[in-house]
Amino acid sequence: MLGATVLDVGCGEAPYKRSVLEVSETYIGVDWPGSLHKTQVDCFADVNCELPFHDMAFDGLISISVLEHLYSPEVLLAESFRVLKKGGCAFIQVPWQWQVHEAPHDYFRFTPYGLKYLLEKNGFNSVEIQPLGGLFTTIAMKINYGLKRLVRGPRFVRVPINLALIPVWWITQILALIFDRFDGDPLTDCAGYTVFAKK
Repeated sequence: MLGATVLDVGCGEAPYKRSVLEVSETYIGVDWPGSLHKTQVDCFADVNCELPFHDMAFDGLISISVLEHLYSPEVLLAESFRVLKKGGCAFIQVPWQWQVHEAPHDYFRFTPYGLKYLLEKNGFNSVEIQPLGGLFTTIAMKINYGLKRLVRGPRFVRVPINLALIPVWWITQILALIFDRFDGDPLTDCAGYTVFAKK
């Protein structure tokens, strides 16, 4: 689906490299040198700016949990369009109901309508957007992250409390998956979105 040559924008530790190479021939990971993560990149670049690749160099592009960390997300979308071959595909994932993370470099949250608008504005067509979870998954996520944040104190106090909370986390997540089946409109209240778009 992504084609022979795939660019992973904001690849960090390249956790998707193996999966991409199962269906593609070439994987190129790019990330900025100042990343807060450990990085395993093929090319360092500021992804807020022009990417250091030729026009139409890639068959596919992925960008997982990156767009919200860019102060110029439209630049990346325009550059993604430029470096993709005609008929190339972009797979993008972004959070929606997610806590602020990697501060201070957490700038945006995107609605499905905003994502569609920005992608189409930058030349993409056949934009398909899917929710990650639904209302109940989002509630469970908030509860579980909230409980974890409340656990404080020295390590000998935190460890047993966290162990005691593991069944609570599992149960809330399993119940959320069951109840999400009855969510009539998960697109409006979910943890995030996946986007598949074509050039």
